[in-house]
Amino acid sequence: MSTTSAETLQYRFDGPEDAPVLVLGPSLGTTWHMWDRQTPELSREWRVLRFDLPGHGGAPAHPVTSIAEIADRLLATLDELGVQRFGYAGCSIGGAIGMELALRHPDRVATLALVAASARFGTADEFRQRGVIVRTNGLDPMARAAPERWFTHTFATAQPAIVEWAVQMVRTTDPGCYIAACEALAAFDVRSELGRIGVPTLVVVGSEDQVTGPGDARTLVAGIPDARLAMVPGVSHLAPVEQPAAVTDLLAHHFTASWQDTSTSISLPLQTPAPALSVPVTPIAAIAPVPVDAESASAGRPDPYDAGLKVRREVLGDAHVDQVLATSDETTEDFQELLTRYAWGEIWTREGLDRRTRSAVTLTALVSGGHLEELAFHLKAALRNGLTPAEIKEVLLQTAVYCGVPAANAAFKVAQSVIQQETTPDA
Repeated sequence: MSTTSAETLQYRFDGPEDAPVLVLGPSLGTTWHMWDRQTPELSREWRVLRFDLPGHGGAPAHPVTSIAEIADRLLATLDELGVQRFGYAGCSIGGAIGMELALRHPDRVATLALVAASARFGTADEFRQRGVIVRTNGLDPMARAAPERWFTHTFATAQPAIVEWAVQMVRTTDPGCYIAACEALAAFDVRSELGRIGVPTLVVVGSEDQVTGPGDARTLVAGIPDARLAMVPGVSHLAPVEQPAAVTDLLAHHFTASWQDTSTSISLPLQTPAPALSVPVTPIAAIAPVPVDAESASAGRPDPYDAGLKVRREVLGDAHVDQVLATSDETTEDFQELLTRYAWGEIWTREGLDRRTRSAVTLTALVSGGHLEELAFHLKAALRNGLTPAEIKEVLLQTAVYCGVPAANAAFKVAQSVIQQETTPDA
């Protein structure tokens, strides 16, 4: 096991010291041990480096703020080891890290495999809600839900020891690091950038994956110019654990076919056709990537609308903002634009207060004004911004002194309902 700092990651090496390096990235809530069944075969020809996410597997709890930051820490780790060019395979969030590396550091990644990955993982609201639940209840709800997300029912029934092992991986994760990783996934969206991934890419998906399923995989293959799709039948999200032999065979064939000699060239891709794979591989015709809107720039001060819309979505949630904007008309659309540009783009983006503090101030102001409808969705926002139910209680108790007992009484009734709804895990 490696020694780590706040800038590097915990890692393990297996395989010949003079072999090309193959990096394996884990899923959220797992450790490098999720690749245990692939490592013996892959380490025959590659120097396999497995790493843990911060706060996972006993790694130091230095939370990340974005997928890009995890990628930077991985590169810092590889720099310390003298590794310049490498192949990369990642599962779920590990796949997001791989895409980030291929997009931002194309000179470092020789070839790529994305397992159970997506250009955008679900919705931002979903991951921020997961953070609220963990902040309130700890990781036990996530641990109990993991088998259903990760494995098919048939596998979970037949392999109770593996299921318990998976549950314990989640339970031993640092909650703060888990929440930070959820926030990183909430902000991750490279759908418009897939066309810039210029390395040979294998996309692996389980046919029964309900988290990042075949539709997500097809989006990746359609957007990445040199990509192939391999669908593993009867497998859910954690395919390397549920069907280790099939995934190992796919990865071995892909990296053997696409590996570049880094000592002579960094050009991509190879023209040699890949050998037949052990499970069906479905070719998907590439389509043009989604164009990126050009940033609007006005003379002098930049328009804060785009920054405001981004913050508004992060704080209030995509579902709420989409509903408000969809129901606006000629009477209200200018007002909604004013809110986005002024309240969210001018005030909520300022650096003088963090979002937790701004939420506390906002709750107090809304209680004082008796604006209970807005209080409800700002209570949800406060939970997303990191305030705990106990801290919200303290804020409302203080309003009883300075805003009046009747106002606080009404606010507590709203808060009781919202907190119960937002912090209760799904059955």
